[in-house]
Amino acid sequence: MIRMSATFLILAAITLVGACAAMMLRGLVHCALAVAIAFAGLGTLYLNLGAQFLGLAQLLVYVGAIAVLIVFVILLTRGGESDSTTLSQVALPLTGLVVAGCLFAVLAWAVFHSFAVHPAGTPATPATVRELGTVLMDGYVLPLEVIGLMLTAALIGAVIIAMKEKQETQ
Repeated sequence: MIRMSATFLILAAITLVGACAAMMLRGLVHCALAVAIAFAGLGTLYLNLGAQFLGLAQLLVYVGAIAVLIVFVILLTRGGESDSTTLSQVALPLTGLVVAGCLFAVLAWAVFHSFAVHPAGTPATPATVRELGTVLMDGYVLPLEVIGLMLTAALIGAVIIAMKEKQETQ
């Protein structure tokens, strides 16, 4: 059995606590912050395992952009004030078991059909972060800028909608 380092165990515990808190907490803002903790834990796990590009992308994109965007959306739309009905307490355990079973089946299929179980012939040379950045900035600069403009327009639209709703209620 492979011995795990103490840092890996601590990071895994932080990630699991954040994910469990995101599932169990009742407030939407608290859940969003717990998701940010889980994302940050995943990013640091990637860094700990030697995948620098994936870890930094996880931290920058998910923690720095997606989690903050989720918090802004919740706060701008007043998502904490929910009038929805609660789900039946009887159906929740059965539904959870069905979803967990389906997820386990898909993950088991993916593991048994992955390259880790069936190794490939010759290993490819690993790409460095510099090479990935060069490829992104040479060939994909236009899509990157378009996505940035779309996200900016979406955020401005959310602010305008929130301001109109605030003026109508006063």
